[in-house]
Amino acid sequence: MNEKISKVLSEKVNPVLASHFGGIKLTKFENGIAYVKMTGECSTCPSAQFIIEDVVKGIVMQEVPEVKDIVLDMSVDEELLDMARKILNKEKR
Repeated sequence: MNEKISKVLSEKVNPVLASHFGGIKLTKFENGIAYVKMTGECSTCPSAQFIIEDVVKGIVMQEVPEVKDIVLDMSVDEELLDMARKILNKEKR
């Protein structure tokens, strides 16, 4: 199922978001819910939730009927957290 959703995101959603210098990727799928992260300029866009509601849900849920909802994954990448810890502790990279 992950591959099917990722393919739709890549082929149908990312071209739309590319016009805004952004993209989207699947982080997990469970219990009918697809969790996605915005990338590029879309990752910091205050309208990201509206993009999910207005653009992403319509495309993905039409193409993959098994998806019952799409949720914006707001978690922070562990690699980014490690880098921040090093900076705060004034460690060399």
